[in-house]
Amino acid sequence: MSEAIIVVVVGVAIFFLFLFINYVRVVPQNEAYVVERLGKYNGTLLSGFHLLVPFLDRVAYRHTLKEQVIDVPPQVCITRDNISVEVDGVLYMTVMDPRNASYGVNNYHNAAVQISQTTMRSVIGKLELDRTFEERETINAEIISAVDKASAPWGIKVNRYEVKNITPPQSIKDAMEKQMRAEREKRALIAESEGDKMAKINRAEGDKQAKINIAEGERQATINVAEGERQQLINISEGEMQKRINEAQGRAQEILLVAEATSRALRQVGQAIMETGGTEAVALRIAEAYIAEFGKLAKASNSMIIPTNVVDLASMVAVGREVVKSPR
Repeated sequence: MSEAIIVVVVGVAIFFLFLFINYVRVVPQNEAYVVERLGKYNGTLLSGFHLLVPFLDRVAYRHTLKEQVIDVPPQVCITRDNISVEVDGVLYMTVMDPRNASYGVNNYHNAAVQISQTTMRSVIGKLELDRTFEERETINAEIISAVDKASAPWGIKVNRYEVKNITPPQSIKDAMEKQMRAEREKRALIAESEGDKMAKINRAEGDKQAKINIAEGERQATINVAEGERQQLINISEGEMQKRINEAQGRAQEILLVAEATSRALRQVGQAIMETGGTEAVALRIAEAYIAEFGKLAKASNSMIIPTNVVDLASMVAVGREVVKSPR
């Protein structure tokens, strides 16, 4: 009897363990489980602890709600100028509605990749080869718009699309390399010619400035020499003027001194005349001066005119006395 009870207990335990394993669900963060009841959509389980109805419910689909990165395989596209290029990319998308992602399309990964490739072929076909390298942003935007529009019923949101590589054929690579080499050589020659041009302009400008500086220096030197000569002439004239002023002042001072001395002499002579014997002395002095002057004339010339009474010395003395005695 005890053995039968043990078997029953073990069987019940196994049954409940089976139920727990199959009908108790713990959904991780950023994941969603789609539950079907008797083959029909019943609900979506988000993160947390959930219990299912045994034998009726089952988890049909599991989806991650994180942003998914899908690698778009390389494919051959033909450009507008009939050049075959190999293009690949990366698609970033997020599941927004797990129910539509489960029932709207069989495999949304594959569907998004296929739409991306077809849209890429269409966009590349509208561009020439040179523009495909320049219009990556345009290509990305058009692919995002096309895939996002097509995937809206699937509950999928396309976040970004990035073109990874655009690989032209080897012959086109060689031609592009030659073109780039020629372009670089052209730019180098242009840069060299521009540099030579600027060097010549700078040298000419330097020569011009040097000549201007030399001319300015010569002009300034001429001005300085002229100014120096003018200042020298002014100084000479001022010195000559000062010299003449000094000479004139000296002559005037001399005349004043002579006049003052003569005045004093005359006053002294007048005082002497007033004394006893003064008149005779003055007359004698006049006679001596008269005789001395005639003596000078005799030395200076071989002929001279002599007054008729010059031999009469007494008369000369008398004349002098009469002059002194004449009323003053």
